[in-house]
Amino acid sequence: MHQLSGHSPFVLAALITIFVIAYAAIALEHPLKINKSGSALVGAGLLWTIYAVSVGDARLVSEQLGESLMGTAQIVFFLMGAMTIVEVVDAHHGFDVITTRIKTTQLSTLMWLVGFVTFFLSAILDNLTTTIVMISLMRKLLAKHDDRLFFAGIIVIAANSGGAWSPIGDVTTTMLWIGGQVTSLAIVKGVLLPSLVSMLVPLAIVAYVLRGQRVVAPAQDKHNARQHTSVFRRNLMFFLGLSILVAVPVFKTVTHLPPFMGILFGLGILWVVGDLVHRNMDERSRQPLTLVHAMSRIDMASLVFFIGILLSVATLEHTHILTALAHWLDKTIGHQSVIVMLIGVASAIVDNVPLVAAAMGMYSLAQYPPDHFFWEFLAYCAGTGGSILIIGSAAGVAAMGLEKIHFFWYVKKISGLALVGYLAGAGVYLIQHQLLL
Repeated sequence: MHQLSGHSPFVLAALITIFVIAYAAIALEHPLKINKSGSALVGAGLLWTIYAVSVGDARLVSEQLGESLMGTAQIVFFLMGAMTIVEVVDAHHGFDVITTRIKTTQLSTLMWLVGFVTFFLSAILDNLTTTIVMISLMRKLLAKHDDRLFFAGIIVIAANSGGAWSPIGDVTTTMLWIGGQVTSLAIVKGVLLPSLVSMLVPLAIVAYVLRGQRVVAPAQDKHNARQHTSVFRRNLMFFLGLSILVAVPVFKTVTHLPPFMGILFGLGILWVVGDLVHRNMDERSRQPLTLVHAMSRIDMASLVFFIGILLSVATLEHTHILTALAHWLDKTIGHQSVIVMLIGVASAIVDNVPLVAAAMGMYSLAQYPPDHFFWEFLAYCAGTGGSILIIGSAAGVAAMGLEKIHFFWYVKKISGLALVGYLAGAGVYLIQHQLLL
């Protein structure tokens, strides 16, 4: 533990204790009824206060805080831009372009369609947004609540699997991409097949169980008119929004600028185009379609949570606690793939964002260069491992709220399927890696 020699044992113990308590409060958000964003900010505030007082060098602490803030801001700006674009598309009912094309009377066929649409949509949007869009769609397609629960479970698995292989599909993969641990093409090539397998295995089992059952559609609401926007505007904003999101990795590759710059540039284009196509509408009809309105609808609490948790983890980096933990794990377990798979299983219990943030602090790019096996496998395991429990991912928590899914119902019906998918995908990744060596 030579790395820790610069700080007193009391200070280190205090930092670890506060971090663990903040972490526990985040994991137990629902029973405690305290929003995880609040817990993350209090944790970050206390950790940096103790660290600053113990170091006593104001200039050094300011430099370190500035450095940590720069990395955090890049992720937050990127997410803010992506969330706003998705909200604009949704305000124009853009996702109807996809959902209106789903027409089938068999539950098992519908399950396959929903699984694949969720999987690929999640790679472009993000797993949380995709889950909300797809569960909202299920309400329009399925009348029986029991059917919707099963579909919600599969949507969570498919959304998390779809997000894992795309640099913009999951917050954890986005963090690794922005941090320089993975590159766009390499993550797609390396993780696409394992992610697909992690969805296909549970999907095949559930579709088999549901075979022969018919879709019971809800009664149609004739008053649900699309009064705010035309088909042209809807299609324009849908295709433009998706094109911007897909173009960001290309922008980063060509210009070598950070992804947040690409997403903010794209947001500006969408803003200008939106104002131009809506300029002849009256103020009342135009207002719900504007970028300003979309920004008021984005999940600010989640953004604040990322700020809090990333700044909390940064103090453990600066005190070399994470480096020491990495050395201990390497000594105790020794095998990279086992360490990463354990992180994946842990992400089912606690949020995968702080876990990946911690792993990024534990292992340096000098130790594991960009696109190394460790980072790619981490993106897969942290992304898909969160599906094992409903509280393990943002997609799961959203589904839990939207469809009133009970924790233990999910454990009984879905967790086993998600675990089988997770292990199958991990097996595929390890075989694939061995073959490509």
